[in-house]
Amino acid sequence: MPDGPLGGDAPVSANFLFEVDGVPIGTFLEVSGLEVSVSTQEYVEGGQNQYAHRFPGVLRWPNLVFRRGLVDSDALFTWVGKASGDGFAANQNKLTRATGAVTVIDHQGTRLRSWSLDGVFAVAWSGPHLSVQASDALVETLEVAHNGFRAQTQ
Repeated sequence: MPDGPLGGDAPVSANFLFEVDGVPIGTFLEVSGLEVSVSTQEYVEGGQNQYAHRFPGVLRWPNLVFRRGLVDSDALFTWVGKASGDGFAANQNKLTRATGAVTVIDHQGTRLRSWSLDGVFAVAWSGPHLSVQASDALVETLEVAHNGFRAQTQ
């Protein structure tokens, strides 16, 4: 079989582990939003009509969205509770940001690659659609804001 476009066998993931301050929040089937974009600013130089100078601006880090099947762990709600509702009020209405990590795990449970997240806090959670007529898997979704990430080798 010929090599793929990456020049060899690309790693295949089975799951994605999300941890907050070293505590496993859950293993997810899908993660989106692991990206960054750089805004640009233009400077038009007098007498230079062929182009405008472009300079890097602010980095934009979209929220991460995690999807998984329903599990029986309370770690997710324990963490969310610390940064919202009564937990937020008990902390004098001050947001406690945490350090998070997303880790790619293969079928044997080996950690392949991680991204360390700065300043994470949960911004949304949605539970599964419940219906006696539905035969779809029960899936919950978590959305997390952050201030950027760094890739880490295992």
